[in-house]
Amino acid sequence: MKDYTVKKLRNVCLLSHGGAGKTTLAEAMLFNTGVLDRFGKVVDGTTTTDYDPEEIKRKISINTSIAPCEWKDHKINVIDTPGYFDFVGEVKQGIRVADGAIILVPAKGGIAVGTEKSWAYAKEENIPKMFFVSKMDEEHANFFEVFDSLVSTFGNGVIAFQIPIIENEKFVGIVDVINMKAKKFEKDKLVEISIPADLNDKVDELREKLKEAVAETDEELMEKFFEGEDFTPEEINKGLRIGVADGSIVPVFCGSAINNAGVQLLMDAIIEYMPAPDHNPVVKATKPGSEEVVELKVTPDESLSAIVFKTIADPFVGRISLFRVYSGTLKSDSVVYNTTSEKTEKISQVFMMRGKKQIPVDKLIAGDIGAVAKLQFTSTNDTLCDQSKPVVLDKIEFPEPAISLAVEPKAKGDEEKISYGLQRLQDEDPTFKVATNTETRQVLISGIGEQHLDVIVSKLKSKFGVSVNLVDPKVPYRETIRKKVKVEGKHKKQTGGHGQYGHVWIEFEPGETEDLTFEEKIFGGAVPKQYFPAVEKGLREAIQHGVLAGYPVVNLKATLVDGSFHPVDSSEMAFKIAARLAYKKGLPDASPVLLEPIYHVEVYIPDYYMGDIIGDLNKRRGRILGMNPQENGLQQVVAEVPQAEMFKYATDLRSMTQGRGYFKMWFERYEEVPANIAQKIIEEAKKEMADEAEDE
Repeated sequence: MKDYTVKKLRNVCLLSHGGAGKTTLAEAMLFNTGVLDRFGKVVDGTTTTDYDPEEIKRKISINTSIAPCEWKDHKINVIDTPGYFDFVGEVKQGIRVADGAIILVPAKGGIAVGTEKSWAYAKEENIPKMFFVSKMDEEHANFFEVFDSLVSTFGNGVIAFQIPIIENEKFVGIVDVINMKAKKFEKDKLVEISIPADLNDKVDELREKLKEAVAETDEELMEKFFEGEDFTPEEINKGLRIGVADGSIVPVFCGSAINNAGVQLLMDAIIEYMPAPDHNPVVKATKPGSEEVVELKVTPDESLSAIVFKTIADPFVGRISLFRVYSGTLKSDSVVYNTTSEKTEKISQVFMMRGKKQIPVDKLIAGDIGAVAKLQFTSTNDTLCDQSKPVVLDKIEFPEPAISLAVEPKAKGDEEKISYGLQRLQDEDPTFKVATNTETRQVLISGIGEQHLDVIVSKLKSKFGVSVNLVDPKVPYRETIRKKVKVEGKHKKQTGGHGQYGHVWIEFEPGETEDLTFEEKIFGGAVPKQYFPAVEKGLREAIQHGVLAGYPVVNLKATLVDGSFHPVDSSEMAFKIAARLAYKKGLPDASPVLLEPIYHVEVYIPDYYMGDIIGDLNKRRGRILGMNPQENGLQQVVAEVPQAEMFKYATDLRSMTQGRGYFKMWFERYEEVPANIAQKIIEEAKKEMADEAEDE
């Protein structure tokens, strides 16, 4: 691939709801530029950008991948992102390094939740947008229905740059509204024809809207428009470029990627209307450890700044870091500085990735996207720069995981391999987290949804050779008491030589703090001072297991009030045992109860789902604390819900709101479990303890 100037680069991100045809469009673009000699298909698992075994198996995109190609003396970096919501982290990575978004909308089916989300992500990043009405070859495809719904959903800035020519219900050509020309597809060629008579009125109406949109981009053009003068082709193109770049004009194109119809015209439009990386001539960064803003010119001779937006964990090659250069030039065989890890990194061979294929290059200039292998101290979101001018680029904000499940090995002895594999997969995916719950002794994995975790488990098997089962996490219940009791604990053992003697009277009552509160009120030395720590230690060990279901005991106050000792046979061990005996004997009479973790939950949903969501939270034994209107027509429902009722909430919320709702939750406090539910939990816990005892 030859060298291109910054002005000749285009970074475009393909976005949509799942199944709209992004990967096929990327494939068609690569095919048109001569990179591929055969056209891969998603169903056959032969596309360039869906190369991961999981993607081939599931026939969906899971990872964001890059497909650079050359078209009409420009280089286009096509960024293909997944459409399924579980892989939103990948979408955030792709859109962070794009200068424009192409949102695909199928001609049959139209706008879906993913279309709305794609629009929102592009707006968040403040990048220009284009719509591509895809799958025009399908039966019942209806361009105008989709176009009207795009205008009514996203506003009057949505302008048709093309409309389809349909003959005998077949998509045969396109009318170019900008140049007022019609083109018909004949084999691989576009043949110019006159605009079909039945489309003349529609084309005139759309042409008028296009001119209005152009007029609004410039005061001189506005005056010309009101005086009824025609614009020159140069003025139209200039106005469209300005409008697309500032987001006031959102062009609509159409085509069929699988038949490669209309794709070349879309590629022409990317070059014509999508901005080059230096459209904003400076990139803003900050100085490490401060908020001081540094402005860097988007030119190859500026000092270097690049962001690592994605990491691929390859068991054979090691880690591959994908980056975009924002200023300066990144060269092979150079040394760069990582401002996050505060370490220097040796850059060996710089390459471009096309799907999984690595294409070595000497250097990558400002605005370009590439990769490098085996960086030691670099992760996703890190900035690489010149050591003489350290800077930090804005990081990608990833969504927090919404669902956690526990991992159980299928084969004994696989724990170490599982741990290693999960760590590597965590390096690769910032929306995936691994943690060990020391109390329940479970390894918990957390992600965006069930499909996300299912893919992680599949990758663990295919990449690292270990199989696991996913189960619901154990709830870390607690026990406490409601009543005060006074109990005797006596440990007396006579054997040859020294015996053992420890004797205590302890008062147990509800305490103020979660931790054990231990006091002593001994008169006249009934129990000598040196044994107090042993009594406390015995109780601390005992409270690890409650008397109801074996869960740790909290909010307990124990006061040592009396006892006796033997000058020869008493020992620390004997008093420790005596304290434990008092605990076991006394707690069942102190009206013990089971406590469960209560979580603070905030659910964000469009207004019209409010009733369903509140009803569902009530069913989960939730308490609604309030409702607050948010921006963008969303409502926030604030509630407190037992953790036990929230394990699959991410999946349930998604199906209740068609994917429009999201939530956050965190631990709030412990509360008593209702008696009927507590009974079941206690029975299950006892059964589990019995099973464990048998296994041993």
